[in-house]
Amino acid sequence: MSSAIEQLAANINFSTFKKAEDLKKRIWFTLAVLVVYRLGTYIPLPGINPMIIQEFVRSNAGGILGILDMFSGGSIGRMTIFALNIMPYISASIIVQLMTSISPHLEALKKEGEVGRRKLNQYTRYGTVLLAVVQSYGIAAGLEKIQGATGMAVLDPGFMFRLSTVVTLTGGTLFIMWLGEQVTSRGIGNGISLIIYAGIVANLPHAVLSTFELGRQGALSAVVILGVLTLVAVVIGYVVFMERAQRKILIQYPKRQVAVNMPAVAQTTHLPLKLNSAGVIPPIFASSLLLLPATITGFAGTGSPDTLMGKIGMMFAHGQPVYMACFAGLIIFFAFFYTALMFNPNETAENLRKAGNYVPGVRPGKATAEYLDYVLTRLTVVGALYLASICLIPELILSKWSLPFYFGGTTILIVVSVTMETITQIQSHLLAHQYEGLIKKAKAKGKK
Repeated sequence: MSSAIEQLAANINFSTFKKAEDLKKRIWFTLAVLVVYRLGTYIPLPGINPMIIQEFVRSNAGGILGILDMFSGGSIGRMTIFALNIMPYISASIIVQLMTSISPHLEALKKEGEVGRRKLNQYTRYGTVLLAVVQSYGIAAGLEKIQGATGMAVLDPGFMFRLSTVVTLTGGTLFIMWLGEQVTSRGIGNGISLIIYAGIVANLPHAVLSTFELGRQGALSAVVILGVLTLVAVVIGYVVFMERAQRKILIQYPKRQVAVNMPAVAQTTHLPLKLNSAGVIPPIFASSLLLLPATITGFAGTGSPDTLMGKIGMMFAHGQPVYMACFAGLIIFFAFFYTALMFNPNETAENLRKAGNYVPGVRPGKATAEYLDYVLTRLTVVGALYLASICLIPELILSKWSLPFYFGGTTILIVVSVTMETITQIQSHLLAHQYEGLIKKAKAKGKK
């Protein structure tokens, strides 16, 4: 027999969506914020030559610059006021999360609930400003050294250029961070995730048109194009299935008497453990580390295959066996590392014990912690192999065919995960609207 929530979800249709005024306002607000963000990715930094910078980024597309340019929706290639994008905020968030497992003060704040969360968010903002200032100064210093065929990338290098670049890029990052927070509180979905999502998806129309243009010219056969499209659909389905997979551990409440003349009833709930608890963090960390050799080679100008740096760059190029083996190993390592940071079996077992809850058949306390750790370790093994397979399939494709777009596992994970999260929030708002309608009808009947 289906639950009340399942019955309400089954009744959700387009007419229900039309009546949900609050949801429509949230969606329009989110779309307006994303339009503002995309407009900012076309406003160039003052005092630069965009053509020379585009040429430089294009020549270093195989390094970290190419990945960052993809996540920023082309902001780095155009060197706009949003060139840093939201990456300093993400880095600061990860650093604060890591520090909560090291610093007793931050760990205590994490346990204080809403007050502690606000304090940690404030620390994250301070870290964002610091990282943005350091990274923007490095970008300003690096831009002054870029020279193209028609001249220097910076029209008037010096202290004023560096100062204006630091202020502009830092302000751009803080503005994007503010936009993301506004979307989270007044829109739909997670604002920061949607901004990254918008940067990735913005390049999709150009990539699709370029693929079909290559097919029209004969550079790619129709069989290859059809095979790639089919594989993309299969990979997306695979990601959806694995991201929704979870292990539900049965949790037993103590017996409680709900009525005077009724016997005490034991209530149960579930502790859901996701198959992929680490999310997209392992592929991002692994790809960033592996792209360092190619980036250093490109900046140093030692890309000749006869030099040591040139040979290292060739070994760690996309599609090479050494690159793929190291990529898979780093993904598996970071999957275990980040999962261990995010989920503490001892803390969870202690919270269950204090609440009087227990796992049936397992003693409270240390035995429960060992059981949770055992289950989570097995889930992480499957999750890490899943992440590695998702990220290696595109690398195998790139080693066989030259596609006009970057078909990466990290981008697929981000796009699919954010889409699923946003759809889930939309369904939650529709369910809340359904509940409000039922409550209003019940009150109207009561008055009659």
